[in-house]
Amino acid sequence: MTYVFQFGDVWRSIDELLWGGLLTIELSLGGLLFGLALAVLSAYARMTWPRVATPVVGAYVEAIRNTPLLVQVFLIFFGLPALGVRLSADQAALFALSVNFGAYATEILRSGLESVPAGQVEAGLALGLKRWQVFVKVEMFQAMRVVFPALSSQFILLLLGSSIVSAIAAREMTAAANDVQSRTFRSFEVYLVVTAFYFVIATVFSTMLEAVDRLVFRRQDRPREVS
Repeated sequence: MTYVFQFGDVWRSIDELLWGGLLTIELSLGGLLFGLALAVLSAYARMTWPRVATPVVGAYVEAIRNTPLLVQVFLIFFGLPALGVRLSADQAALFALSVNFGAYATEILRSGLESVPAGQVEAGLALGLKRWQVFVKVEMFQAMRVVFPALSSQFILLLLGSSIVSAIAAREMTAAANDVQSRTFRSFEVYLVVTAFYFVIATVFSTMLEAVDRLVFRRQDRPREVS
């Protein structure tokens, strides 16, 4: 059996796929920013009010990590309206991606904070710094230096996993591909192009994040030249 590739219909709809790709990037970056902010707040709360925050944050992390992202998306998009909270498909997608990334980033950041020597925290407090100042000025950079590669990998997983939100008709790249495929019936060609798009986007972000890691967190690791 022979198969004749026909990309003409796909190229005529390339603008639709590109706009979908742009929304994929926007949702992923939004999920990264809001999720990381949630992770930092969760980590700080655990360290400042451990008796209250630790069980609450722990329950949140376990609930997210042990349930499928698709179910979380459905719960937010279809479940919240029962409580009077209605979100558009894109808003629900951003909410779900942020909450999901935040849970994983919380655990990643926790491991980085635990690697900071307790003596440095005690020294900062002894110098008169407030607890939040020690967290920001002493602990965060050292923790990020340790966990940045893991956070980068988790972001790439978030980027690729964002295709799940097509299930609620969020207009990201997979949803756009589904629409193009339903009109052209060129399934192989459409999804082959979309696969290439995802590969390129993920590779570009991976390269950028590796560059940030080298320039910001690994400069001290470079051997100094002896003059």
